Amino acid sequence: MDFTILSLHLAGISSIIRSLNFICSILVIRQNSILIEIVSLFSWRILITTFLLILALPVFAGAITILLTDRNFNTSFFNPRGGGDPILFQHLFWFFGHPEVYILIIPGFGIISQVITFYCNKKEVFSVYGIIYAILSIGFLGFIVWAHHIFTVGIDVDTRAYFTSATIIIAIPTGIKIFSWLTTTSDSIKFFDSPIIWSLGFLFIFTVGGLTGVILSNSSLDISLHDTYYVVAHFHYVLSMGAIFAIISGVVFWFPIIFITRINEKLLKRQFIAIFIGVNITFFPQHFLGLRGIPRRYREYPDRFFNFNIIRSIGSMISFIRRLILLFLILESFFTNRFIIFFDYQNSIPEFINSIVPSDHTFNFKIKILI
Repeated sequence: MDFTILSLHLAGISSIIRSLNFICSILVIRQNSILIEIVSLFSWRILITTFLLILALPVFAGAITILLTDRNFNTSFFNPRGGGDPILFQHLFWFFGHPEVYILIIPGFGIISQVITFYCNKKEVFSVYGIIYAILSIGFLGFIVWAHHIFTVGIDVDTRAYFTSATIIIAIPTGIKIFSWLTTTSDSIKFFDSPIIWSLGFLFIFTVGGLTGVILSNSSLDISLHDTYYVVAHFHYVLSMGAIFAIISGVVFWFPIIFITRINEKLLKRQFIAIFIGVNITFFPQHFLGLRGIPRRYREYPDRFFNFNIIRSIGSMISFIRRLILLFLILESFFTNRFIIFFDYQNSIPEFINSIVPSDHTFNFKIKILI
């Protein structure tokens, strides 16, 4: 455990250093300006994510440092026998843990914005200012809702009411983003290539996960649903499905530029259909199991829940097999030499207006040296 704590410290230090690297790159290379005309939405997402990391990781580092002293130096910060409070660790952990959820998903929002803008042949998404302010709001609100993860530890009624209200408010900027993306795609998609299909799948899955999140934000309902399959279904729809769909969309979108070859387009579309069906068969029945009170991490369950568990087991097998096939498709693209000659897109995204292998110093910026 002590070595685990040490590894977490090192991982946190590296994340903070990398965050500073990103911030300096965006602010300095972009001529020390954060104008919307200069910085893309993806860069905005990375900038906000790095600030979340810098603010959240020191709290987590402090929590595990205190845990280290409790284990090795006879302190009692978390040990009730010495007057400590074990709930303090949960507060410190989730103060980091909830912003960490947005650290995982916000770069995915940037990928979706880039892909949708590109395939709708538009300069920017609908209401770009609204999306930027929505992401800033989500980043801020993410730091003041941590205790909705620990409603069951005995929080008083007034505190529960606050965290319920603050958590529900996050649905407002999230809804702004979803409607902006949908408005951008309305009668505007020029090519139904695999990246935009993965992005549209993300919109559906993330919306379902967000709606169940609104239900779980209510402290009274959360006490009943805590540690059930309903919670498992919620965060898998948001992260294990939403974030992964966004990542795959970005990978297949920028893959031709990075490797000068393409993944088989027809097989990628079939891959999306199979994974979309598989993950929904896996996780959607968990909502019903959770509402019936089945706890997570239980190997055995009453016979009346056998059908739902068989269905989601089939879905998980489909998803696992298709993930292996996706890896095969990526490897196959390297061996088939399906080279890209040119991009037949009328778009202003910088990556697609240059030659396939951009030369060094393609973009020249007057870098201001900040002293």
